[in-house]
Amino acid sequence: MDDEVVDLSARIISEDEPTLPEGCTARQFLQMVMRGEIDPEPRQVNAAKVLIEYEEAKLSATAIGHFDGQTFAQALERCLARSAQAHLPKPAALLPPVEQHPASEVKKPFTMPRRNFR
Repeated sequence: MDDEVVDLSARIISEDEPTLPEGCTARQFLQMVMRGEIDPEPRQVNAAKVLIEYEEAKLSATAIGHFDGQTFAQALERCLARSAQAHLPKPAALLPPVEQHPASEVKKPFTMPRRNFR
C-alpha cells in the first residue's frame, strides 16, 4: 500500500506541467486555457483578464467632420468667443435706478405690514 502511494505521488510530481512560452501575452494564455492545453489557478485567470486591458489597445471609431470647409480650430475659436461674451457684465441700463431712502426713514424700527408666517 505504501509503495503504491509513493509511486502515485512520484508520478504526479514527475508529470511535466505545461509552462508558458517566453513572451506569452494574456490573450494567448486565455486561448491556451480555452483549448484545454493548461489548467491554471483561478487567480491566474483573473490576473490575465485584467492584464489583457493593458496589453491591447481598445478599438473605437473616430469620425472626422468637415464643417462647411472650415477647420476645427476655427470652429473652436468661434465657440470660445461666444463663451467669453456670456461672462461679460450686464449693461447698467437694464437695471432699475437705485432708490435712495432718507436717513430718518432708515433709523425707524422696521415694521412688517403683514405677519403671515404660514
